[in-house]
Amino acid sequence: MKINCLIIDDEPLAISVLESYIKKLDTMTVVNTYTNAIDALQDIKSGSIDVVFLDINMSRITGLDFLRTLKIYPFIIITTAYREYALESYELDVLDYLVKPIPFNRFLKSANKLSDRLNVRKEEVVRMASEPHIFLKIDKKMVKVVLNEILYIESLKDYIKLHTTTGYRIAYKALSSIVEELPSENFIRVHKSYAVAINKVESLDGNRIEIKNKIVPIGRIYIKKVKELILNGNVIFPKNFIPPKSGEIN
Repeated sequence: MKINCLIIDDEPLAISVLESYIKKLDTMTVVNTYTNAIDALQDIKSGSIDVVFLDINMSRITGLDFLRTLKIYPFIIITTAYREYALESYELDVLDYLVKPIPFNRFLKSANKLSDRLNVRKEEVVRMASEPHIFLKIDKKMVKVVLNEILYIESLKDYIKLHTTTGYRIAYKALSSIVEELPSENFIRVHKSYAVAINKVESLDGNRIEIKNKIVPIGRIYIKKVKELILNGNVIFPKNFIPPKSGEIN
């Protein structure tokens, strides 16, 4: 699949130069060209554009001011005759900054950089799609949570606190409800207020589980099942480990 390109520049000659460069590459195609950014808005919001070659000094609105109006946009490669906007452009997370007149070898370097970034993005999308996950209501929106990133889950009445490898998240859901949704071979409830990822348990000492230097208690009514599942897995225990007795903690 070819890389879909959009060109926004108020100089017809500049558009022609970029079009000629893009046509030399079998991997890229020009979807549309515009002489002002406002007219290009619909194409950008369509989600079908991979990269925008964007001029800065244009009528109606500058290229950088146009970017500031967008929450999400494709990769941006600035094409301008002015060097002084480079720092400001990179603060807007542009992919590259090309100064006119643009030599073909400099354009090609930018095109290769774009191709590499797109490949990384595609690999990430494939990886995320293939990983087991759930969606939880977090901050009034449904957010994807990869199961393998969950360390343990803590109950906060009507909410749960998910402790993950990247931090924690608060979700509107009961602990009992999420435990039912999670695969039982990977997650186990260990306390009225806690559930843990079995493969993330680092040690078990008495009625306590250690995960990433955090201690999670084991409740009395859960102790037998916890022992059966965790002791049969690849969990590291202290040398002086003694199996916990029932009735130690709720």
